[in-house]
Amino acid sequence: MPTARAARGAALRLGAVALAGALLAACGSGGSDGASDSAGGKVTITVDLFGSFGYKEAGLYAAYEKLHPNITIKQTDTEDEQDYWKSLQTRLAGGGGLADVQGIEVGRIASVTQRQADKFEDLTRYGANDLKGGFAEAKWSAATTKDGKVLGLGTDVGPEAMCYRTDLFKQAGLPTDRTELARKWSTWEGYLELGRQYKAKAPAKSAWLDSVGSLYTVMIGQERERYYDASGKLIYAENPAVKAAWETSARAAKDGLSAKLDQWSPQWNQAFSAGSFATLPCPAWMLGYIKGQAGDAGKGRWDIAKLPGGAGNWGGSYLSVPRAAKHKKEAYELIKWLTAAEQQATLFRKQGNFPSSTGAISQVASATDPYFSGAPIGQIFGDAAKAAPVQVLGVHDKNVADQITNALSEVERKGTSPEKAWSNARKGVENAIG
Repeated sequence: MPTARAARGAALRLGAVALAGALLAACGSGGSDGASDSAGGKVTITVDLFGSFGYKEAGLYAAYEKLHPNITIKQTDTEDEQDYWKSLQTRLAGGGGLADVQGIEVGRIASVTQRQADKFEDLTRYGANDLKGGFAEAKWSAATTKDGKVLGLGTDVGPEAMCYRTDLFKQAGLPTDRTELARKWSTWEGYLELGRQYKAKAPAKSAWLDSVGSLYTVMIGQERERYYDASGKLIYAENPAVKAAWETSARAAKDGLSAKLDQWSPQWNQAFSAGSFATLPCPAWMLGYIKGQAGDAGKGRWDIAKLPGGAGNWGGSYLSVPRAAKHKKEAYELIKWLTAAEQQATLFRKQGNFPSSTGAISQVASATDPYFSGAPIGQIFGDAAKAAPVQVLGVHDKNVADQITNALSEVERKGTSPEKAWSNARKGVENAIG
C-alpha cells in the first residue's frame, strides 16, 4: 500500500464493496504450523495501519467477522506514514504496544527484512509458502529474507498513470481525450510543454499539477535503480536517473507549473474540490483518495491517461505480524484472507488499489471506473504493472526519498536554488540514515 502506502503517507482508500459469495470461497483455513496463542473463545485481532487500506470502509472486516463469529477486528490508523513508522520503531524497540497486524510500506520493507527480521513472525511457520505462487514474484521476494523467512504478505502495488481534470482542460483549451493526451505527453518534456500551455489559459487559481514533489516521485518510480544498487550500495547522489528527475521537477517549479501543495496536507486535501490543479501523477491507489477528497461532485470530471515517459511503480504495502503479537495465528489467518485474490480484486474494482495477487490481476483486466469518465483502469494500470521495472529496494529508500522531496519543496515554495536545495537534501540524508 502508501501505502500507504507510498510516498510521504498512504492513501486513504474509501468506499463500499459488494460482498459476494466469492468472499466465502476465498476464506480457507490457514496452515497448521505455529500454535495459536489464544485460549479459545472470543479473540480480538488488533490491526494498526497508516492512512486507511480500505478494509474497514469496504466492509471486509465485517465480512470476516461474519465468517468467523469468534473474531472481532479492531483497527487503528495514523494518516501520515512517516509518523506511523517512527511510532512503530519505538514500539518495536520496547517490545510493547504492538498490534497483531502491522502495515509496512514498500519503501520500508528492506529495512524489515535486513535489519528487523527478529521483530516479526516468519509466516512460513503458518503455511505462507503455499501462497507464493499466487503473488507477483517481485512483491513476494521483497518481503523474504536471504534465509527464506517471509515477513509480510503483499497488499497492493502502485502502477502509475496520470489523472487529470477534463473540465479544467476544456476551460484552458486543451484536448481531453486520454489517447490523444498520452500521445502529446509521451515524454516528460511534452508533459511540461502542455503545462505551459495550460498556465497561459488556466482558470483562476488553478495550476498544472499539485506539487513538484509528486512529479519527482512518479518519475523516479520509472527506474529500476534509484537510491541503492543491487549490491546495497547507496548511489542516489551519483545516479543519473535521480539527477534527471530532480532537474525536471526543479524546472517545473521554476516555470510556475505547481500549486505548491504538500501532499497529504489539509490544504492539499481541500484542493481536490477547489480545482487547484489540473493533473495529478497517479498510482493506482490514488484513485480511492481522489474519490474521497473530491466527493460526488468530482464524478465525471476526472479521467486517466497513460503516464509520460513509460511505466513505473509508486508504493504498495505489506501486512506483517510482529513477534510480540498476542494472537499470531489468528492474525496470519486474517492477513491471508485480506490479501487473497478475491479481496484484492474487489478493492481494485471499487477503489483502484491494484492487486499484487496474480489471480486478482487477471480478474480485473477489463475493469472500468465511471467516476473517472469510464476510464479502462484494468487495462491502463495492468499494462503499467506488467511494464514497470522491478525496483531495487534499500534499507533507507523512504528516508532518502523524503529528504529529496522535502528539498524540492524548498525550491517550489521558498525559491531556494536547485543547487542549494540539493545540498540540503544530501545533508538531510546523512542525518536521517546516520
